[in-house]
Parts: sequence; structure tokens; C-alpha cells
Amino acid sequence: MNPDFHYYATYCAAFLAGYTHDECLEIAYSDQLVDLCSETLLRKLKAPTAAATTQLQLELMDTRTDIVGLQNITRIWASFHFLPRDLNAEPNRRCSKTYINKYRLICGPNGDLLKSTVELARGKGPQAVGVAMHILADTWAHRYFAGTPSLVINNTDSYFSELIADGDGFTERKITFRHSASAPDEPENSIYTSSLPVSSEKSIMNLGHGRAGHLPDYSFIRYKYLPAWGDYEETVKDNPSDYKNAFCQMIYAMKYLRGSVDTFLTEQYDYAAIADIEEEIDTILMKRQPDASEDWKALGERLSGREIAPFDIERYQQEYLLAKEGEADETFLGRFILAALAQKSMVTNRIYRSGSMLAGYSVTYRRDRSLGIKAFRKLIDRKKEGDRE
Repeated sequence: MNPDFHYYATYCAAFLAGYTHDECLEIAYSDQLVDLCSETLLRKLKAPTAAATTQLQLELMDTRTDIVGLQNITRIWASFHFLPRDLNAEPNRRCSKTYINKYRLICGPNGDLLKSTVELARGKGPQAVGVAMHILADTWAHRYFAGTPSLVINNTDSYFSELIADGDGFTERKITFRHSASAPDEPENSIYTSSLPVSSEKSIMNLGHGRAGHLPDYSFIRYKYLPAWGDYEETVKDNPSDYKNAFCQMIYAMKYLRGSVDTFLTEQYDYAAIADIEEEIDTILMKRQPDASEDWKALGERLSGREIAPFDIERYQQEYLLAKEGEADETFLGRFILAALAQKSMVTNRIYRSGSMLAGYSVTYRRDRSLGIKAFRKLIDRKKEGDRE
């Protein structure tokens, strides 16, 4: 997803869930920050790089694709952008353990890890809420792709078509992929930029939905293709429907996180909350435009009656940099970093416990012993403090 949904639509969903204007801004900011909190940014802040929630293109280009490098990639992308739907999933045919482990990382909504993600954020403040909402939304946008480099899981081929609404039906139009990063997408001609085709299973070109370009990030698009993981059976992705479900599930999830709903259940959507604006939301979602920020911004400002300031990545940096020793964790970015560490630790541990080493080695933190990945020392120390309270 793009900033139009991760920032402005998240603001709208948070307001409909009952948060105040200021709380909505903090949640939306944290949601969008997930796409920008790289090791490069964290080094600038002198913050723990283990809290990285994304990797910049230049970082990926320099990343090793040995086992250690691939594990780091998977920890980031599977934890925050391609949350696995079912870590116990079984393919419909006999295959190697290596393939099964990658197959089980395929992203999708309403899995056990999503429930754990939302529950983990409860009581942790707006930063944790924003992180969880980013992940929830991406389970819908990025479904059918996996957050680990894999040609067999994430590849696309020439059979890739867009389904364009035409009266009561759809007109099918072949999608053309090109590989020039500087060339803008052309939705009017179904021409989209994607990563270079590379035959190596481990190439970063085969990470996530890179081979499908930004198609999963556009709310208006419907497309069909033949994924190898699906035994080359035709698979249809309906983004307008998926994004609407994501939006209504976010409202429900944030009502749980606010405490107005006692239990978070998967496959629950608060359609009633959008009853008065459903037609407008449908119009925004189906409008053929790469960036719907202005439309979501206008809706959010009408809902709250307040101005939604644009995202500014530097907004909270000085507060963190100037914090006194031992107080950085209580700043806005400090709380975001703790939320990111907790989420990454939880997902990495669950992948490891499923029998897969794709995200590396992990151990469960226990109250009686200081167990955990060395890079997560800050998180463990915070848990110790919580145990004493």
C-alpha cells in the first residue's frame, strides 16, 4: 500500500473507531513510518538497527543473499509487510521442505499471526496501534506474495491481465510490465513498472510483489495471473473489495485496541461504521489513480473537522536525538522502536517455532531467564522492567 492508505485512510479509520484527532494523527504517522524506518534512518538517530521495519532500495542492493542476509530480509518483510497467513499450510503436492517453508510465508488476511499482531499492540500506545494497522492493511494488499526472496513463490509471467469494470461486467486487458524505475506507471494503458526478471531463487528482485510492480498497492485495480505456488491455476485479486475489507477491519481492530471491544476476532469487519460514507469510500477505492491521498485527506478532514498535516519524517527526530540518557524510550520514536522490536521478535519466534530457519534462530523470552536475540536487548530490558511493576 501507499501513503494514501497507510496515512490518510488510516486517519479516517482511526477517527471512525473513536480516537481523537491528535491520536489519529499519531496512529497514522506510525502506520506510514513502517514504510520508512530503515537501518539508514536508525543509524542517523543512533537507535538500534534491529528495529528496522523496511529496507531502502540502496540497502537491498548492498544486502548479501547468503543465509544471514536472507534471514534479515525475511525478518523485516515477513514481520511488517507480508505477514504469513498460515505457518502450518501444506501445498497440494509433494515438495521439498525448503519449498514448504517458503510456501508457508505467503501473506494473507485473517491468520493467527494477525490476531497475535493486533493483541500485541493493545495497551502499548498509538505507535503500536499504527504498526499493527500497517501490517493488517498489508495482509489484504499483499496477499499471495511472500516476504522472502523466492522466484517460485513471487514470480509473474506473461499471463497477467487487468480486469476493468465495464457496465455490469469486466473487460480484460493484458498488462505490460517494464523495468525502468524512472518511468511512471500508466494505468490508462495497463503499463506498469516491475522488478527485473532474474532466474535466481534468492535474488532480491524476487522479493515480495516486486515482480508485479505496484499493482498490489493500488486500490482500484483488479488483476488475474497464474502463480506457480497455486499450481498455475488462475488467481484473481480484487483490490477494491480487499481494501474495503481492510478499512473496515481496521476500524474494528482499533475499537478493540481502544478498549470498546473486548476481544479481537478475525474475519470481523465494521461495515456499520461506514454506512453513511460507503458510497464515497467506494468511489475513492475504484478511482483509477496511483495516488488517492487528496481524496482520503478530504474525507478525513470532513469527518473530524480538523486539518490533517502532511507526513513529515523529521517531525519527531529531534525529540529522540535530544532525549537525556535513559529517556529516549519514552519519546514518540522510542515507543515506535519498542513496538517494532516486539512485533519482529514475535513473528520471528513464530516462524522459528514452525520449524523454519528462513527468519533465523529465535527463542522465547521467559520471566525467569534473560533469553532473546542479542540485538533485541532493549526489548528484553523493557520486559524485565514490566515484570517488576
